[in-house]
Amino acid sequence: MDRQERDLAARIPAVLEERREQGLEGLVGGLDAVVIATEQDRLEPAVAALLRYTGLSVRDQFEDDFFRTFVLGTGGSADFLVRARKRGNNPFLAVNVAERTLAFPNTRLETFVYRTRDLDRYVDIQTARGIRFLTPVIAEYPHFRFIQTVPSPYTGNSTGFIEWTGDQGNYVPASGTVSRALPEKPGHAHLSRIHELDHTATRVRALERNEAILEFMSLTSYRFDFAVFVRSLNSITSVARLEHEGYAQVFTSGIEPYRDDRISGPTEEFIRHYGTRVHHMAFRTEDIGETFAALQRDGMEFLVELVGSPEEGLYQTFSMPSPHTL
Repeated sequence: MDRQERDLAARIPAVLEERREQGLEGLVGGLDAVVIATEQDRLEPAVAALLRYTGLSVRDQFEDDFFRTFVLGTGGSADFLVRARKRGNNPFLAVNVAERTLAFPNTRLETFVYRTRDLDRYVDIQTARGIRFLTPVIAEYPHFRFIQTVPSPYTGNSTGFIEWTGDQGNYVPASGTVSRALPEKPGHAHLSRIHELDHTATRVRALERNEAILEFMSLTSYRFDFAVFVRSLNSITSVARLEHEGYAQVFTSGIEPYRDDRISGPTEEFIRHYGTRVHHMAFRTEDIGETFAALQRDGMEFLVELVGSPEEGLYQTFSMPSPHTL
């Protein structure tokens, strides 16, 4: 067993035991939403690209004093809140300082939001454990209550927690102005074969991989499932799952820390240029060969050809990074 795996395996039982002892086990459910922030002039193009190349449709559009927000979704999937800041402090600025993100200081997938059944109890327990939140108290909205952590020092992501009190899926704040004119989704047949969010993969540094996984487990009810080592690429893919939930939280890291682009592999190279952040979102897709070809015909560019096999259990590919969301 690799040294990193031995360390992780030795530390996981203590995290699970603390969750049980503190009363955290089962308080947090599955992924409810992801929050993607863009620059103000990139918001509409970002939404248009998601409509054009995924199965997502716009369900709501609203504006308040601080944000312009589009809510996108599809059946069985976490919602997508795609938004641009109008004013106020951005708590993610400090993690958006890598070489290729300096021109886009407000752009990243910022927050993963998980369902919570007793938010008061959860916040009390985690505050006593020393977890820091962006607001001193739970924020109250017409249909839900919400709080989120400060950005992680290991991933740059924030973890949010939502307790629904009214119309589930209605994210409009009391001060929000709702727009009835929603962007239309292209009617391409192949988009009906692209379904819910299957996983996201956050790239983390080799030396911080275990800390990132254990931190995430301490905040949620997810459990470490497995890891795949690809030594030729200096890469580890680590998967965390919640029982009875399809969505997986994935962390990719180097086996060894960055030394130079030639030998350190794509994961550590990505972090050097973009910082720790979500690298990709993956959607469950039917008839992926035909869908891949149709997306190409519609102008989508890909990093790699379709790879995989029945023996491997999946086929997959990755688009080029979006210029609007990175």
